[in-house]
Amino acid sequence: MTLRVELVAPDGEIWSGRARMVIAKTLEGDLGLLTGHEPVLGILAEGSLVRIIDTEAGDGASGGEGSAGGEVLAAVSSGFLAVADDRVSILSRQAQLAASVDAGAVQAELDAALEGAGPVAAEEEPTEVKYARALLRAAGERS
Repeated sequence: MTLRVELVAPDGEIWSGRARMVIAKTLEGDLGLLTGHEPVLGILAEGSLVRIIDTEAGDGASGGEGSAGGEVLAAVSSGFLAVADDRVSILSRQAQLAASVDAGAVQAELDAALEGAGPVAAEEEPTEVKYARALLRAAGERS
C-alpha cells in the first residue's frame, strides 16, 4: 500500500504521486508518515525539507521526478500538512524540488539578504533566509 501525496504552493502543484513514506519537519518535530497513519494536521517548520520516499512512476507523478523506488526532496517555506485516509497534502507558501534548485542563484540571494539583515540568531532569521538555506540544503543532498 502507498500514500497519495500532493505538494502544492499558491502558484500550483509542485509534485503529486504515490509514495511509501513522507518525512516532514513540523513545529512539533520530524513527522514520518506511512500508510494507515492517524489523521493529523501539522504546521511546517519554516525553511525545512520534505522527503517523499519510494515514489512510484507511472501513477500520475508530476514534477520531473518519481522513478520507481526513487526519492523526491523539496524545500518548503511556511505552510502545513494534512494526513487522512492515506492521503498527504503538503501546502506551502513556497516550495521547490531539489532537482530544480539553482544553487548559485540561491547563494547570491542568501548573501544579499544576510548583508542587509546584520547578525541575528538562527531562530530569528527572516522566512526568506530560512527558505534560501533550505533550498541550498536540498541542492547539496542531491549530489
